[in-house]
Amino acid sequence: MDLPTAPEVVEALRRRAGGDLGYPTWLDKPGAGPLAEAFAERMTARYGWAAGPEHVRSFTDINQALQVLLHVWTAPGDGVALHTPAYHPFLGTLDLMKRPLRPIQMVPDGGTWRFEVPDLSGCRVLLLVNPHNPTGRAFTRAELEELAEHAERHDLLVISDEIHADLVYEPHRHIPFATILPERTVTLTSATKAFNLGGIRCSVAHLGHPGVRAALEAEPPFLYGSTHVFGVEATVAAWRHGDAWLADTVALLNRNRHMIAARLPAGVGYRIPEATYLAWLQVGRPGVAEVLEREARVRLNDGAAFGPGGEHCVRLNFATTEAILAEILDRLARAW
Repeated sequence: MDLPTAPEVVEALRRRAGGDLGYPTWLDKPGAGPLAEAFAERMTARYGWAAGPEHVRSFTDINQALQVLLHVWTAPGDGVALHTPAYHPFLGTLDLMKRPLRPIQMVPDGGTWRFEVPDLSGCRVLLLVNPHNPTGRAFTRAELEELAEHAERHDLLVISDEIHADLVYEPHRHIPFATILPERTVTLTSATKAFNLGGIRCSVAHLGHPGVRAALEAEPPFLYGSTHVFGVEATVAAWRHGDAWLADTVALLNRNRHMIAARLPAGVGYRIPEATYLAWLQVGRPGVAEVLEREARVRLNDGAAFGPGGEHCVRLNFATTEAILAEILDRLARAW
């Protein structure tokens, strides 16, 4: 986000920096220390999910957590089902680790997006990104229940990336997948998207799947590093004390997503996202991101990086002030 950090987070980091920077008391204990309790409290308060803190582990970020989980639970050649277009670092991970992608294609449907689940035979994992990046869909209970049926039928581990859960717009709701299929699900999340803390390097995984818990416990305890004390401080402060800042931020993002709809040039397809601060724009041909960066001096993500279904699209981050977003849209309109 192009926005200031929540003051509650800044104050928590100041207190820590001015105090004890030695080994925290929780470092050598199993689990995720203060993160586990803060995560469990938040899941109960916001989503009615009684997530056991004893099943929470910490990682530096979602990408590390995904790679560790694929490493301990799958082998090269095991298929991974994923909605496409997809968050491009996940596609890179699957390619690098030789876990073949099984696309679940997102298809435009009126003012939203739909999907049909293909045959998932040969898959070992369903990698669910909900809310979805880049389309901004917040999947409905019926859609999640359909995915759960496929996971049961094909004996899949569900790795559910829910990092954008706090950025869902009314009347839509985020539904944690673990409330539908608890013992098959590993939930990944972090405060980094909703609270603009990408550089703080801190995330959690709730290990609902007992086999995954056992696989991770069999690994050497320091093999994957440990979470930085500043990351823990910032995350706990955000989750426990940052909701007023978050409400103001979501209100701004809500205005911005509608501003885009009102001011995009004719010929650009746009479905107002139900969640996230990302606009997925259908521009009708490849290579547009490069042209717009040169001609409009606006940097967008090239949709081709997001895999099947992204070739004729670009992604716009609208987490900025209304004045800057207006300037972005004016430049795009002139260049278009």
